[in-house]
Amino acid sequence: MKKIEAIIRKSKFSAVKKALHQEGINFFSYWDVTGLGNEKQGSVYRGVSYSTSDIQRRYLSIVVDDSFEQATIDAILTAGRTGEVGDGKIFVSDINEAYRIRTGEKGKETLN
Repeated sequence: MKKIEAIIRKSKFSAVKKALHQEGINFFSYWDVTGLGNEKQGSVYRGVSYSTSDIQRRYLSIVVDDSFEQATIDAILTAGRTGEVGDGKIFVSDINEAYRIRTGEKGKETLN
Protein backbone atom coordinates (compact mmCIF):
# COMPACT_ATOMS: atom_id res chain seq x y z
CA MET A 1 0.00 0.00 0.00
CA LYS A 2 1.08 3.57 -0.64
CA LYS A 3 0.22 6.86 1.00
CA ILE A 4 0.05 9.68 -1.50
CA GLU A 5 0.07 13.16 -0.04
CA ALA A 6 -0.50 16.11 -2.33
CA ILE A 7 -0.50 19.84 -1.77
CA ILE A 8 -2.47 21.46 -4.57
CA ARG A 9 -4.02 24.81 -5.39
CA LYS A 10 -7.43 25.07 -3.74
CA SER A 11 -8.80 26.30 -7.07
CA LYS A 12 -7.85 22.95 -8.69
CA PHE A 13 -9.47 20.75 -6.03
CA SER A 14 -12.70 20.05 -7.96
CA ALA A 15 -10.76 19.01 -11.06
CA VAL A 16 -8.43 16.77 -9.03
CA LYS A 17 -11.34 15.20 -7.14
CA LYS A 18 -13.13 14.44 -10.42
CA ALA A 19 -9.95 12.93 -11.92
CA LEU A 20 -9.44 10.75 -8.83
CA HIS A 21 -13.05 9.51 -8.98
CA GLN A 22 -12.59 8.64 -12.66
CA GLU A 23 -9.63 6.46 -11.65
CA GLY A 24 -11.68 4.68 -8.98
CA ILE A 25 -10.16 6.57 -6.03
CA ASN A 26 -13.29 7.33 -4.02
CA PHE A 27 -11.94 7.79 -0.50
CA PHE A 28 -9.41 10.33 0.70
CA SER A 29 -9.02 13.01 3.33
CA TYR A 30 -8.26 16.67 2.74
CA TRP A 31 -7.55 19.86 4.65
CA ASP A 32 -7.20 23.54 3.81
CA VAL A 33 -3.61 24.56 4.51
CA THR A 34 -1.25 27.51 4.33
CA GLY A 35 2.50 27.24 4.01
CA LEU A 36 5.68 28.74 2.64
CA GLY A 37 7.53 27.48 -0.40
CA ASN A 38 11.00 27.92 -1.87
CA GLU A 39 9.86 30.08 -4.78
CA LYS A 40 10.44 33.77 -4.30
CA GLN A 41 8.61 34.77 -7.46
CA GLY A 42 5.56 36.98 -7.05
CA SER A 43 2.69 37.64 -9.41
CA VAL A 44 0.52 40.58 -10.32
CA TYR A 45 -3.21 40.10 -10.71
CA ARG A 46 -5.42 43.06 -11.63
CA GLY A 47 -2.70 45.44 -10.58
CA VAL A 48 -2.19 43.84 -7.16
CA SER A 49 1.10 42.10 -6.39
CA TYR A 50 0.91 38.91 -4.36
CA SER A 51 3.30 36.20 -3.26
CA THR A 52 2.84 32.71 -4.73
CA SER A 53 3.40 31.27 -1.24
CA ASP A 54 0.09 32.84 -0.16
CA ILE A 55 -2.05 30.91 -2.63
CA GLN A 56 -4.76 28.94 -0.85
CA ARG A 57 -3.91 25.27 -0.89
CA ARG A 58 -5.54 21.96 -0.15
CA TYR A 59 -3.69 19.01 1.36
CA LEU A 60 -4.86 15.56 0.21
CA SER A 61 -4.03 12.31 1.96
CA ILE A 62 -4.80 9.19 -0.08
CA VAL A 63 -3.98 5.57 0.76
CA VAL A 64 -4.14 3.21 -2.21
CA ASP A 65 -3.19 -0.32 -3.17
CA ASP A 66 0.14 -0.42 -5.01
CA SER A 67 -1.65 -1.07 -8.31
CA PHE A 68 -3.37 2.35 -8.06
CA GLU A 69 -0.21 4.34 -7.24
CA GLN A 70 0.70 5.60 -10.71
CA ALA A 71 -2.91 6.24 -11.77
CA THR A 72 -3.42 8.35 -8.64
CA ILE A 73 -0.25 10.34 -9.23
CA ASP A 74 -1.07 10.87 -12.91
CA ALA A 75 -4.61 12.06 -12.07
CA ILE A 76 -3.26 14.65 -9.62
CA LEU A 77 -0.49 15.78 -11.97
CA THR A 78 -2.84 16.22 -14.92
CA ALA A 79 -5.81 17.80 -13.14
CA GLY A 80 -3.77 19.91 -10.69
CA ARG A 81 -1.36 21.51 -13.15
CA THR A 82 -1.65 25.14 -14.25
CA GLY A 83 1.95 25.43 -15.42
CA GLU A 84 2.57 28.34 -13.04
CA VAL A 85 4.78 28.57 -9.99
CA GLY A 86 2.94 27.24 -6.94
CA ASP A 87 1.10 24.26 -8.46
CA GLY A 88 2.11 22.10 -5.49
CA LYS A 89 3.88 18.88 -4.61
CA ILE A 90 3.17 15.14 -4.36
CA PHE A 91 4.82 12.86 -1.79
CA VAL A 92 4.64 9.05 -1.83
CA SER A 93 5.43 6.78 1.10
CA ASP A 94 4.94 3.13 2.00
CA ILE A 95 2.19 2.02 4.35
CA ASN A 96 3.13 -1.04 6.40
CA GLU A 97 -0.35 -1.94 7.56
CA ALA A 98 -3.93 -0.69 7.66
CA TYR A 99 -6.80 -1.68 9.94
CA ARG A 100 -10.54 -1.17 9.63
CA ILE A 101 -11.68 -0.15 13.09
CA ARG A 102 -15.28 -1.37 12.67
CA THR A 103 -14.43 -4.99 11.77
CA GLY A 104 -10.81 -5.39 12.80
CA GLU A 105 -9.83 -6.36 9.25
CA LYS A 106 -6.31 -5.60 8.20
CA GLY A 107 -4.43 -5.24 4.95
CA LYS A 108 -5.49 -3.96 1.58
CA GLU A 109 -9.08 -5.17 2.13
CA THR A 110 -9.50 -2.15 4.39
CA LEU A 111 -9.20 0.12 1.34
CA ASN A 112 -12.45 -1.14 -0.22
